[in-house]
Amino acid sequence: MTARPARRRRPSASPRRPAPSPPKTLTFPSRDGLPITADYYRARSPRGFIVLCHRSHFNRGEYEEIAPRLVTRGFSCLAIDQRSGMTVLGYTNETAKRAKQRGLPTGYLDARPDIEAAIAFAFKRNQKNPVILLGSSYSASHALLLGIGNDKVVTVVAFSPGEYLKNIRVHERMAELSKRVFVTSSKQEIAGTRALIRSIPKQHLTHFKPAIAGAHGARCLWSKTEGHAAYWAALEKFLAEEPSRRAAERRRPTLPTNSAG
Repeated sequence: MTARPARRRRPSASPRRPAPSPPKTLTFPSRDGLPITADYYRARSPRGFIVLCHRSHFNRGEYEEIAPRLVTRGFSCLAIDQRSGMTVLGYTNETAKRAKQRGLPTGYLDARPDIEAAIAFAFKRNQKNPVILLGSSYSASHALLLGIGNDKVVTVVAFSPGEYLKNIRVHERMAELSKRVFVTSSKQEIAGTRALIRSIPKQHLTHFKPAIAGAHGARCLWSKTEGHAAYWAALEKFLAEEPSRRAAERRRPTLPTNSAG
C-alpha cells in the first residue's frame, strides 16, 4: 500500500486577548457629598488605573469606546460623570442631574471636587497606588492643575487643555508640574496648546502634534475620527512606558517597626 503523505498542520492562531467585561456602574460621594455616577472598567491583573474625565456638555459616555481598549492594555478605568455636563451619546449625566435638582452650580470650576473625589476613590481601588488622570477639554485643564499637588496622581494625560477655568491662568502653573505628562489636541489647536504647556519641564512632557485635522478632546480616539490610529499609537507608546503597579509597590518604602524599650 502506498502511504498517504502526512497532512501539514495549520499554524495555530495566536491567542486572543479576552474581551473586557462590561463596566459596572457605581456611585460614590463627591467632596461636598453629591453622589457621583461612574462606570468602572476592571482589567485582569491591572498594571495601572486611569481616571477618565469628560469634556464640556458630555458625560462618561465619552469613554464608552475608549475605556475597553485601555483595559486590554492592562489599565483599569473609572469613567465619571462630572456635574458640569449633560445628557448626550445615549447617556444621562446622573451627577449633573442631581446637582441641578439640589440647586448646585454646575460650571467648569464646580466639577473639581468631583474629579478630586474620583482620584481618591480610584486610589483606594488601586491598592493605594497613585493613578493616571486623563482629562478632555476643560477637564484636561483640571487634570494638569491637579497633577501638580495631588500625590495620588502619578501621571497626567490631557486632550485639548486650554484656559477654560474662570479667573485661573493654567499656563502660569505649568512650571510646577513635575510628573509624566502626555498632551495632545486637534491640529488647529496645536499652537494654543503649545503656549499653554511651554513651561512644563521638557523631561516630563510628551506633546503629540497630529499631522491631520483630528478632533477636540478625547473624541480624537473615537474610531470614526479621521487619524484616530495615530493618536492611539502615540498614547499607547506613552502608556507602555508607564511603570507598572507592581513596580510602584516594590519602590514603596517599608516603614521601620518600632522596637519596645
